[in-house]
Amino acid sequence: MGKHCNIILLDDNNIIIDSLRHINNQDTTRAIAPHATYEYPSTEKLSFTDCISFEDFYGKISHNIDINSISKEISNTFNGLSQNFIYQSLEYLDIREINKLNLNKLYLYINQIISSTDNLNLKFIDVKNGNKSDYSLIPSTSYTNLSLNFFLDDFYYNKESINEFKLYRDSILKMILDILKKYNKRLLNINQKLKECENMDKYRLYGELITANLYKFKNDNYDHISLENYYDSNNLITIPLDIKYNLSINAKRYFKKYNKLKNTLEIVGIQKQETINELNYIESIVFELENCTSIQEVSEIFEEISENVIFKNKTDKYKKKKNNRIKKSNLTKNKLVSFNPLKYTIDNFTLLVGRNNRENDYLTLKYAKKVDLWFHTKDTHRKPCYFTNQF
Repeated sequence: MGKHCNIILLDDNNIIIDSLRHINNQDTTRAIAPHATYEYPSTEKLSFTDCISFEDFYGKISHNIDINSISKEISNTFNGLSQNFIYQSLEYLDIREINKLNLNKLYLYINQIISSTDNLNLKFIDVKNGNKSDYSLIPSTSYTNLSLNFFLDDFYYNKESINEFKLYRDSILKMILDILKKYNKRLLNINQKLKECENMDKYRLYGELITANLYKFKNDNYDHISLENYYDSNNLITIPLDIKYNLSINAKRYFKKYNKLKNTLEIVGIQKQETINELNYIESIVFELENCTSIQEVSEIFEEISENVIFKNKTDKYKKKKNNRIKKSNLTKNKLVSFNPLKYTIDNFTLLVGRNNRENDYLTLKYAKKVDLWFHTKDTHRKPCYFTNQF
């Protein structure tokens, strides 16, 4: 029913006590408000339960219809039967063509579901409808004595848990992607500065040539001069100058620019390596988040990044979302540490794999023994730290 859904509480006299949404007479012919008499919604469709027999049902639908349009025909004729439900019922009954015999099977099946919802074992089937997923109920043998209400409760609990996990993961992922974008921009600026440093030797050469040839010129201002380059077989080189200054000051300005770029090269070179290392770390966190399957795993990653200076200014507002209900693994020596690595057994060896950087560090530095073996995978974010110990 979409936006028309409502919850209405009635007393014994069919008087409305209250409702989730109040509706006045201007919006609809039915008033939904406290103290008003409740009226059932009107519809032009027929009620399936009013069909006392198959012949009654058969007489209310069109007979000149094929398998592709029967779902729409029944849904448009009877109230409360969706096209997806009819379609899935046909699939369950393996009906491939429309005739009176098959319609009788469909009628009996629908009637069984409507009259036996408290005792019928049901399961949800995901019905693809274009790019969307809808859900239909069909009998199931996987549940024993499970009422429809309890099944729906389990279904929506699982659905809510998945949505909560996705919301939590995506909110953390968005924060990290914003930081990743910031560091990529920083790396771009560093590369631009390094590109500027490529010309620093040229400025040193200009300064040297001007200083070596000062005696040849009067103390005048020039916008450029041509000098022999003794580093290049005395070929002439044209040096641009600032006409506001004399030759001596222009030479000093070139030396100053050279020294500035030289210092910049040293500093920015270190900054670039640090930025690349930080980018690699952030990308590894993104990889781990995209491969998480539970809130617990997301919480462990959040714990890790909360302690890292890269995320210091961003994690405070997310700390309220942190899930503290993390089970402790019996593999842990220190019970105060949450440690749940993946565990495999290969040829009588136990292989422990950290699911994130924090677990890898704990696995390597705290849990491992001297006789254990440590492995590392190169050029990949997938499980960078491996550790095995023999039984």
